[in-house]
Amino acid sequence: MQTRKRNPIRTSITLVAVLAGLLAVPQAHALPIVHERASTVWGHTYAGPATTNVQSTNNSGAHLQQQSTFVVTYNNFPTWAKNDVQAAIDVWSENFASTVPINVEATWGRSSTSGILGSARPGNYFSGFSGAPDSTLWYPSALANALAGNDLDKNSPEIVIQANSNANWDQRNDGKPTTSEYDLESVFIHELGHGLGFLSTDAYDTYFKYGILDEPTPFDAYAQTGDGRRLSDLPSPSLELGVALTSTLVWSGPLGIAANDGVKPLLFTPSHYEVGSSVSHLDEATFSASGQNSIMTPNMDAGEVFHAPGPLLLAILQDMRNKPPAGIASTMPLPPRNAQALVGDRSAVITFDLPANSRTAQITDYDIKNNRTGKEISTTSSPVLIPGLQNGLSYSFSIFSRNQLGQSEVVQTNSMTPQSAWKVTPLDSLADGEHIATTIFDTQPAIIYTDSARGWVKLAMWNGKGWRKLTVDGRGGSAGRTLHNVAGPVSVCASGSGTNQTLHIFYADLVEKNLHHATFDGDNFKYEIVDGNGPIVQPYQQSARVRTASDVSVSNACASTAAGIQVFYRDETQGILLGAVKGPSGKWTYEIVDGDSKINGRTTGDVGTHLRAVAVGSKVTIMYDSVLVVNQQRQATAGEVRAATRIGISPVWSYRTLDTSGGGVAVAGYDLSLNKTVDGVIATWLTASGVSLPKPTQIRWANLTTRTTPVTITSDGYGLPTAPLSIDNRTIAFGCQKRICTTDLKSAPTKATIGLVSNYQSPSAIDSDWVIVNKVRYVVASVAGKLSLLKP
Repeated sequence: MQTRKRNPIRTSITLVAVLAGLLAVPQAHALPIVHERASTVWGHTYAGPATTNVQSTNNSGAHLQQQSTFVVTYNNFPTWAKNDVQAAIDVWSENFASTVPINVEATWGRSSTSGILGSARPGNYFSGFSGAPDSTLWYPSALANALAGNDLDKNSPEIVIQANSNANWDQRNDGKPTTSEYDLESVFIHELGHGLGFLSTDAYDTYFKYGILDEPTPFDAYAQTGDGRRLSDLPSPSLELGVALTSTLVWSGPLGIAANDGVKPLLFTPSHYEVGSSVSHLDEATFSASGQNSIMTPNMDAGEVFHAPGPLLLAILQDMRNKPPAGIASTMPLPPRNAQALVGDRSAVITFDLPANSRTAQITDYDIKNNRTGKEISTTSSPVLIPGLQNGLSYSFSIFSRNQLGQSEVVQTNSMTPQSAWKVTPLDSLADGEHIATTIFDTQPAIIYTDSARGWVKLAMWNGKGWRKLTVDGRGGSAGRTLHNVAGPVSVCASGSGTNQTLHIFYADLVEKNLHHATFDGDNFKYEIVDGNGPIVQPYQQSARVRTASDVSVSNACASTAAGIQVFYRDETQGILLGAVKGPSGKWTYEIVDGDSKINGRTTGDVGTHLRAVAVGSKVTIMYDSVLVVNQQRQATAGEVRAATRIGISPVWSYRTLDTSGGGVAVAGYDLSLNKTVDGVIATWLTASGVSLPKPTQIRWANLTTRTTPVTITSDGYGLPTAPLSIDNRTIAFGCQKRICTTDLKSAPTKATIGLVSNYQSPSAIDSDWVIVNKVRYVVASVAGKLSLLKP
């Protein structure tokens, strides 16, 4: 079976964390923004020759009671292999402390590289979260969750592991492999060590000899060159870093040194860089005969057995829970770059990029001076909230960097004038509304939204006087409800007319990765699964569609016409856009909408990560993004926004590219919105230039009914535009520096009127939509973790 694995562009575009250090003067209000990026670097275990050393199988150094809970999802594992994996899991649950469950996705299959026994990586990396010992570093999922005390990404596993099914494994579960067999439990103890953080995120260009380390981890901060420089502080990309990756590196953490008899442990750095082995292991020659401490050497010999992590590995992982000491400042700091003062409500948000020499200069802090009042504050990161300002007055700020050797030149921000944000009225104080969709049901507004903490989908309906709030699903029980977390993407449509309508709610099961459908007639709910619960992943080449086993939990959008209810959704497993229609027969029929070919206006791009749909009479319009090219960091470098239309449930689609890479646009997408208005179907999306990648810098919108040329709007003075996007016939609401702003559609692009809606800096992704209540327009969005209505 042939399937395509895709790397979609997501709203959580990788942002660069700024350097942290010692505070010399009172601290500013650094905004708690958590950054997340995907993990792409693997640590491998290679098959070695027959062992000449007898390894201890006791649990020396292990704790006597469970310190954490690991939950394993097995893909294709035979029963005997599951037993060995569970034994390794039990060992680590006694040796790695975390109050947050650690989800492991384990796959059994043939390795594409000869000699690999197993490979592992963290699910994601996080920086800037509460509890991070060093806000400048990127912590792997399991370690980040343990430090934060909560799950920073409930939708992704903390560790991903692959085992080579073709290796000559000891299948007896006796822990006594022969000198021609390999012990799976030992390999999994090693690989789980990688997944928990014993892993560098460096890369090496074998042609140009450059080293690359753009977003260092605590492992990289404790890895040290022979002259005492931290690996995380070396310029990237650079020849200097390339030399370091292929020269002597040691572990500098005090606990690791103590566990190695007071000697800095030597890392594995052969002169010829080895992908998946170099830096991310202990030195083979030094530690191969060191008993349990040889568990993290790059090669696992046949007959070799490890049934405990060993004291050195445990000490190194414990080092990473502490803040690494500052590196060596080798030069005076340069000033911060791109310093800006953004409009706030009785406040300003100061943003800046790292100085060009931030790694070598070892910045300790940044000084920000209010030029109007003379007040100075210090921070170690950007962005920074400056409170206590007066709306209507103009302010500017000066900033310089500081390290142990001195301070940089001073740079000036733009002038900004604080303004009042919109009035906020909580609608549901118990739900965060991370995902939101609205419609009209029985002539009144209805809002579908999620409660992330409880994993619920909820419904709020206006009755003319107040809001009636119901839990749709996630609470478990009978009649098709589930106990699973269903707080993922949602969409909603209403069929029928007037006060005789049926509400159709579509939502994602984040555990089974299925697409669910609930109907509501005003009194009762009915439930079913639309797709994702098929027996196998149906290859995209098959045009006759049935239910699939693909992950269909990433995005969905519905439309209702007289011909039936329709829902469209992304097949995450293959990167295609699927559709399902329920007509008069009452049964779902399935189709591929796009992403499978270049015939008849279709594309082979990675489609539908962001998705919207509307119906005007019998005409259905879908709007979606298409990623065309990604780089090694899984960031989109070329992408477009597309629309597809059809009449009723006709299988014939008409395709149109609304915006694509070319000219000043490198990527179109990031987020999008579509709405049916009295003026026509209006669409909006974000674009990035080649200079701004991976960050979008522009908002674009077009009336798809009148086919007008896209209008381009920038949000200067308010922060780069981001998700969430929502549009009606008058206004676009958009994200602006983790807040919400608006822009008027009727104003000319060069004079676009930007306004501040919410001054609250959301620490996570949020959604928004427009709703009219008693003839008053509101933005519905999450504010301070509460579903809220906002109006001027």
